Amino acid sequence: MWKYINKNECNKFLLSLNLINCKDEKKYIKTIYSISNNIEKNYKIYKIKKRNGKYRTIYEPNIILKQIQKQILINILNNKAISKYAKAYHKGIGLKDNAISHINKEMLLKLDIKDFFENISFLDVYNSCFPIEYFPKPVGMILTYLCTYDNHLTQGSPTSAYISNLVMKEFDEELGFWCDLRNISYTRYSDDMTFSGNFSPSELIIKVRKMLYKLGLELNNDKIHIVRRSSSQSVTGIIVNEKMQVNIKYRNKIRQEIYYIKKFGLISHLKKRKISIDKEKYLNMLYGRILYVLQINENDNKFIEYKLFIEKLRRQYKNMFRIE
Repeated sequence: MWKYINKNECNKFLLSLNLINCKDEKKYIKTIYSISNNIEKNYKIYKIKKRNGKYRTIYEPNIILKQIQKQILINILNNKAISKYAKAYHKGIGLKDNAISHINKEMLLKLDIKDFFENISFLDVYNSCFPIEYFPKPVGMILTYLCTYDNHLTQGSPTSAYISNLVMKEFDEELGFWCDLRNISYTRYSDDMTFSGNFSPSELIIKVRKMLYKLGLELNNDKIHIVRRSSSQSVTGIIVNEKMQVNIKYRNKIRQEIYYIKKFGLISHLKKRKISIDKEKYLNMLYGRILYVLQINENDNKFIEYKLFIEKLRRQYKNMFRIE
């Protein structure tokens, strides 16, 4: 379809995508080409420490590139369907949807894809997101350059998460079908894969390894977890043994905060705990955490009580700060 398209037609195609807010067509095209040809100069790279003590590299795009990537996400990527087994980075789908398939199962198998974003290549992105069937090759290449860095996806770009779901779509569909035939529940939340039911873990792990190998991906051997019903089964932080419930550590932290507020009063509690944020931000943060618990289990009577208590407290302080 695009075999004989010329440069002017490619530029018109790029203009039609509305990647930046610029009415000057020449400036628009010049900006897109300049950024895509010098992509490394448009990122700030830094590391953040993970809970395990290791570091994660973050690639933060500059303002213009981030705007371009957001427009690619809105105007192009969001129109492409992802697999029903993918539960992350999709509007209206979240942690609860990832966990609900695994409630009250005999066994839970949790697997992790090693260095997920870093091992999704330029070619993976091009073929999955901007193929020749829908984009002139030069345009597809430019869009791919705008969404990758040094031949891979980055952590920090607005487009990376959704692109990862598109790259994994065939994998998810094939593996999901294989699992459905064996009465195994399967979901994937970014690089975290969860399986539940009554099955042979070794057979499933071998199957997943082979499928990932075809994509140039591999399992993280340090993050293979088999959890039986007799132990606490957690899926992306949600307990699923009999019903969905936020893990006890998270819940206890909230209980502790509520206890001290009731015992000492809000202001004294903040002073005693040396909590430096202002009262508004603190109450909003605590209220948000309570709502998260209730989002997972709306029938948790204790946390319904906490919710009402914080709402009352916010009303009491309405003359001291703005309540949203």
